[in-house]
Amino acid sequence: MKAVLENKKTLINTLIVVIFFLFLISIADLDNLRETMFKPDLIQDQFPKIITQAAKNTLIFTISGFAGGSVLGLLLALMKLSSVSFYRIISSIYIDIIRGLPAILILIFIAYGIPIAFGVRIPGDYSKGILALSIVSSAYIAEVIRSGIQAIPVGQREAAEALGMNRITIYYKIILPQAFRIMIPPMTNEVVLLLKDTALISVIGVTSTTKELTRFGRDGVMSDANATPLVVAGFIYLVLTIPLTRLAGLLEKRLSNKEKN
Repeated sequence: MKAVLENKKTLINTLIVVIFFLFLISIADLDNLRETMFKPDLIQDQFPKIITQAAKNTLIFTISGFAGGSVLGLLLALMKLSSVSFYRIISSIYIDIIRGLPAILILIFIAYGIPIAFGVRIPGDYSKGILALSIVSSAYIAEVIRSGIQAIPVGQREAAEALGMNRITIYYKIILPQAFRIMIPPMTNEVVLLLKDTALISVIGVTSTTKELTRFGRDGVMSDANATPLVVAGFIYLVLTIPLTRLAGLLEKRLSNKEKN
């Protein structure tokens, strides 16, 4: 009975959404909209470069930033769980500051503040963006890892210590493998957020070969005096993010079902 009511509710909500969109379509100036934002010849002009260059660079920034953020995040999480108060304080301050600041400010500081303050140049076309994204993501990933580790019952650690295992072995063989399963759904969400944060890299400057999707779309808008390139870039973002979002939801549901059983 409950399932039937849920299905009816879903059907009614779907019909309401469909009717609403049909109403919007009926009152919209579709010809002007198509000419301004969905111009067929400009859509065709974006390919294949938007895939072979912009989407590729977006994935490079995302994967590299996530890898760097995961390594730093693991270190920060272990510091925050440490029995040494100095490590806990340093980790907590870092995490609070990075999570409290807008990502764009962190990117600007990495790109311009560090070279000005220390007189060093960050080499490589991708390096500034990857470093900035690694730092931005590390604070959030650290909290995911910390919560995953703390979700493992303390008794398992105590039993391992009673068997004579050292702390590194306990984490490597017992704690982290179990915590990893718990961390997969929120980590997937972090990848999605990081992928969207790559749009901020254009603020700190990119070369002609390192344009990500947003910068690629913006350059197209400027050159063609039409919003179509940015719309196409948005569509590519959806192609990349929706499967990951669905995967995160599926993993969360599966993990919840396992905990109930």
